[in-house]
Amino acid sequence: MLSMMSESEAPAVLYRQPAPNVARMYDYLLDGKDNYAVDQEAADRLIKLVPDLRNQVRNNREFLRRGVEALAQRGVRRFLDLGSGLPTQENVHQVVHRIAPEAQVVYVDMDRVAATHGHALLASNDGLVRMVEADVRETAALLQHPDVAALRPSTEPAEPIAVSAVALLHFMPEPQRILDSFREWLPVGSYLMLSHATPGTMSSEAVQEALEVYERAGMRMYLRSPEEIADLFAGFELLDEGVAPVSRWGLTEVVVPTPTPTGGHFLGGIAVLRHR
Repeated sequence: MLSMMSESEAPAVLYRQPAPNVARMYDYLLDGKDNYAVDQEAADRLIKLVPDLRNQVRNNREFLRRGVEALAQRGVRRFLDLGSGLPTQENVHQVVHRIAPEAQVVYVDMDRVAATHGHALLASNDGLVRMVEADVRETAALLQHPDVAALRPSTEPAEPIAVSAVALLHFMPEPQRILDSFREWLPVGSYLMLSHATPGTMSSEAVQEALEVYERAGMRMYLRSPEEIADLFAGFELLDEGVAPVSRWGLTEVVVPTPTPTGGHFLGGIAVLRHR
């Protein structure tokens, strides 16, 4: 039987602050409330390396919103959001349901905190929105998950599906293997939307320090060049905007010209699956 003990006698490990968490760091950068001091400290280290990081993260979120709106306007009614992270402002289902209230959305994240928050947030969405706790790297198992498989039922004509991987694939050592699996699964006419971090003009020392921050948060990061990011769309046809800084993608009219980012930033694009 365990004996009762005072707080002063309790093991120190019980009061140890949690390790930084990538989802909570991202939430902090978006001015969210679901983060701890340890997440804020890690994110602040990144801000010292990339002073424009908060703005870049907001631009990345805006890219997601504009992309989802564009796909909904093209008639897409089934969305699979990979690496969805903690629920925050302008989630995919909120954006698409303003255009198409009947649209189905499935969120996927391997982070227990993100999945728990997602389940709680989506409890009253009449089954149109689901949260799946799963590792995207285990693609075969993910595609067999009932909630994911339901986006492409075998008893119905195959409708287009939009797969989004926004700020996710730079945490994957073999992103092309993952994307190839989704390309084989998706119906013709479906879409791939992704954004990815690129080092830009960051020094090798700054890049290494940034990678170490993510390592301490339990995630290894793989920064890639613009050419490598464009190659991730292999087998898909990029829309007219191509691969561009997320701050400019899809903006046909820019009132205030936005300079091309030079330091670390996000590139994004959307492509359609025309044929196999």
